[in-house]
Amino acid sequence: MSQAAKKNINVAFSGLGQRGIGLMNLMLETMPDVNIIALSDRYADRVEQAKNDVITKRGNTPKGFLDYREVLTLPEVDAIITPSNWESHFPVCLDAMKAGKAVATEVGGAYSIEQCWDLVKTHEQTGVPVMLLENCCYGETEMTVLNMIKKGMFGELIHAEGGYRHDLREQVALGNELRHYRLNNYKHRNGEVYPTHELGPISKWFSINRGNRMLSLASFASKSRGVNEWIKKNRGNDFENAEYTFALGDVVTTVIKCAHGETIVLTHDTSLPRPYSRGNLLQGTKGIWMEDKNGVFFDGISPRDGWDHKWESIEDYYDHYRHPLWKWFREHGVEGGHGGMDYLVLRAFIESLQNGTKTPIDVYDMAAWMAITCLSEDSIAMGGQQVPIPDFTNGKWIDREPPVLGKYCLDEICDC
Repeated sequence: MSQAAKKNINVAFSGLGQRGIGLMNLMLETMPDVNIIALSDRYADRVEQAKNDVITKRGNTPKGFLDYREVLTLPEVDAIITPSNWESHFPVCLDAMKAGKAVATEVGGAYSIEQCWDLVKTHEQTGVPVMLLENCCYGETEMTVLNMIKKGMFGELIHAEGGYRHDLREQVALGNELRHYRLNNYKHRNGEVYPTHELGPISKWFSINRGNRMLSLASFASKSRGVNEWIKKNRGNDFENAEYTFALGDVVTTVIKCAHGETIVLTHDTSLPRPYSRGNLLQGTKGIWMEDKNGVFFDGISPRDGWDHKWESIEDYYDHYRHPLWKWFREHGVEGGHGGMDYLVLRAFIESLQNGTKTPIDVYDMAAWMAITCLSEDSIAMGGQQVPIPDFTNGKWIDREPPVLGKYCLDEICDC
């Protein structure tokens, strides 16, 4: 697609499972400037369901395919969105860019560093837009914290933590029945397989790829027991995989060191009973935010009684520090799943295409964040040895071109 501005965007979807159907219907219901004109999935029933949704909500009949590569031959398609299985994200993105189609992909992790370099080089050669749909970068709290950082509330940033902490035992155990890709990944891979929900916002806070970069990581995995225990308790000892030795540790911990001395700790924890949390934490020389306490403490501002420091609710700071995008969103009316994050990340992609500008989560972000998965696998396989993280910008992180300013910018605070 040309980088020239275009009002209406013709979109195709590759991958029509639960996530794909959800994103497609969000666009159908809230984005009249987006036309869904083509669909693909390896399962014919999913294609038919999605076609019926488009017909019912828009009146047009999209073309349907079992192979996404057929979608890429359609000249009328401007962009393709791929909420498909993890293994297909890079192939779809690479083939789309080579076909001249802008592409946005759902999150996950890379399977090799070579994939990440191919992604970067293909984008640099073609100039075709590519974006990672990391919705957590657009969460209200994450963006409020970003605004507070830019306004100096945390001082110099020192350390951050985050995780994907979510009880997915049933989804994994019933993976064949549900046709879910997590099962085979958990059976064969041991690493930080889902890093970007936490790492995306942290990277924007730490100016990764724009004045800072991640240098190295070390990862460690616990033993694996949680999925087996769930199967035996809920489906019996004879159910498939009840005795299978899953590769993925129940808790995977990754420690990252950054060029300017900051540290990041990521935790993947989805095979044991627990409530959902992304476990975010940010510490600087002037303050701390901890998601699981919904709390902040700012030196010289928050209450204390001698040595006893008191948490305050971060919500008490929303009125003053709410990100301009979220002020606009609340006035406009919050829409879409995951508290509105899905709508915002999709609009960020669509409006970058309409305006002919670069995407706010770009190819360098995507490569760096998704590379953590295969690098963590290497580290765990070598007993927690530290491994280097490639610089996918080839040195441009030191002096990048200015970011595209606007409503959806994640590198600077812009009025809406």
